[in-house]
Amino acid sequence: MLVLALDTATPASTAALVEVTADGLVGVVERRTVDPRAHGEKLAPEIAAALAKAGFRPRDLTAIVAGVGPGPYTGLRVGLATAASMGQALGIPTYGVCSLDALGRAAGPGRVLIATDARRREVYFATYADGVRVTGPEVAKPADVAVLLAGAVATSLAGAADRAAGEGALKYGDVFGVPVEEHLLYPPGAALVAIAVERIREGAPSEILTPLYLRRPDAVEPAARKSVLT
Repeated sequence: MLVLALDTATPASTAALVEVTADGLVGVVERRTVDPRAHGEKLAPEIAAALAKAGFRPRDLTAIVAGVGPGPYTGLRVGLATAASMGQALGIPTYGVCSLDALGRAAGPGRVLIATDARRREVYFATYADGVRVTGPEVAKPADVAVLLAGAVATSLAGAADRAAGEGALKYGDVFGVPVEEHLLYPPGAALVAIAVERIREGAPSEILTPLYLRRPDAVEPAARKSVLT
């Protein structure tokens, strides 16, 4: 089964093809462009390039897995709208996966903090133990996350971490005070598919791809105009 994985929850536009077999996963190709203001322009070409490089066509796809965030409003919606429209056009199911969970799974064994850049000098974050989410996802200032980490270590509570990954961790690594895995910044397509693999194998019904924002969008509805009549 050939699966397309998409993620636009970070500054990266990621499109990956993953073959799901009876006993595992095989990464076919992954394409990624990092540009926080160009998800709408970059994602479709990345999908086309990934398919062309692997020698497949859209009709060869069995399912689509999309990262649902958390992430900034505009970029995140590009990936989810693309996945939903492709799934509907091709008549194949779509499945959603928390983008932080993909990073947490890719980080492997141990206790790890996953943090992505939420802008406004904040991060989206969650903690993982051996790839399984323990706390989060939440949004907070890096200093507040550091306090939570220190408290978890001091009291042996869930949420402790001895390393960090994600582009938010790279940006604020000095604040968190734990080593940062600089090679793991964006959600890998294969990890997204791995989290959804049972749904894919079972042929589960298509899911509504609900974005995980964690906070209101920056854009606000303008206030009503005041009357100048007396």
